[in-house]
Amino acid sequence: MQEILLPQARLPVAEDIVQLRGGVPSALAAALDSGPSALGMRANPYGAAPMENPQNIRQAMNRMDPRQRGLLGAAWYLGYFAHMARGGASAVTLGGAVGEFGIVHAKADYAQPYFDAATGVYPAYHVFKGLASPWSLAFLPNGDMLITEKAGKLRIVRGGTLDPQPIAGTPEVFAVQQGGLLEVAVHPQFAQNQFIYLTYSKGKEKEGTTALARGRFDGKALVDMKDIFVADNWNTGGIHFGSKLAFGKDGMLYMTVGERNDRVRAQNTNSHGGKVLRLKDDGTVPADNPFVGKAGFKPEIYSYGHRNLQGLAVHPDTGALWETEHGPQGGDELNLVLPGKNYGWPVVTLGREYSGEVISAQPAREDIEQPFMFWAPSPGLSGMVIYTGDKFNGWKNQYFLGALAGLGVWRVGMTEKGLAGRELMLGSLRQRIRDVRQGPDGLLYLVVDANPGGILKVEPVPAAAGSK
Repeated sequence: MQEILLPQARLPVAEDIVQLRGGVPSALAAALDSGPSALGMRANPYGAAPMENPQNIRQAMNRMDPRQRGLLGAAWYLGYFAHMARGGASAVTLGGAVGEFGIVHAKADYAQPYFDAATGVYPAYHVFKGLASPWSLAFLPNGDMLITEKAGKLRIVRGGTLDPQPIAGTPEVFAVQQGGLLEVAVHPQFAQNQFIYLTYSKGKEKEGTTALARGRFDGKALVDMKDIFVADNWNTGGIHFGSKLAFGKDGMLYMTVGERNDRVRAQNTNSHGGKVLRLKDDGTVPADNPFVGKAGFKPEIYSYGHRNLQGLAVHPDTGALWETEHGPQGGDELNLVLPGKNYGWPVVTLGREYSGEVISAQPAREDIEQPFMFWAPSPGLSGMVIYTGDKFNGWKNQYFLGALAGLGVWRVGMTEKGLAGRELMLGSLRQRIRDVRQGPDGLLYLVVDANPGGILKVEPVPAAAGSK
């Protein structure tokens, strides 16, 4: 069993500007040279970090011609990969300068763990192995764990032991490329109604779309399982299905649907593709949805202009809805989702074509919401959780985002005033993290996307265990 030891890092209060200036186009260099405030950031001795204000970055980039943007992109990517080659794992900013908000340590020998008396130390280790491309994880009120496998099986961990038999009653899935059995969610009143929800790619002849099914779990099987919502998002492609679920403080069920690699659907409000949807728990439309009764809009739509949404979480205190989504080459986003808003894809994006070409002529528009945070290169953001426990000192209300291509977990720190910083954790594991959940024990559980894949648990080590 490999142990990964992670000392908790205190996130800096603010973020810094880019350190690398060599080869930066003059329009951006002028902004950099005028100080941190020019880019919406504050000085910080810890070094450069993520962009606090994407609008200011876009304005600087918008003053460049295509050649200058290309030079900037090259410097950005080369700086990132050079840093990663040196073993770095942290936030990426313009020009490749990075700031490390903590240190990730990997130790194979847990008998002599890394220990920091001021911060504590955190290991991650496999709880279960041998799962076939696990995708999502949910906990039942008794602590049992439900896990989806993309090929179509729903697995259960009872009392800490993985049942070798999958749960019967799951829907037939359109298991192609990114399609399959996706999200699993438990109704907030499960003790009364036993409802389990699954999202999956549904097939029809050679086409597929994203569907939401609900059934009752009797302890052995799903009974009365049926589709309660099927997205109007059919095509023959095998990617960008989404799909994540979250129950809001309003009792509504929020669902993400990807644009099926057909970009125009994200802005087409007569399609469910590239949208966050708001549903009642039976799949019907709430009367107070933002576009109910409006011509040219699907009534389920809550927000639009999204690409491939892979994470969804509700803030435990404010009830605010947050989502992560994949950009193309660059431009992965963390968004605060507001009702009726347009999030831009593909007419406004910081991502590029895989050929390197610019996708959107405008980096910003007044009528389009800006991402709260973006990443370049793309880490392939996935499932997310906002931590509410007390097992990790100082982590309450911080955001934990899985990363597929980025091979780890991004920790995003927040304060009452906004963003405090971010760091990549567990990068030395080199594992695709598909989902991140908080268990009823207050620990973090990570879904490893592989075949065979597994579940990792992150827990604190008592100070006495690591002291010398």
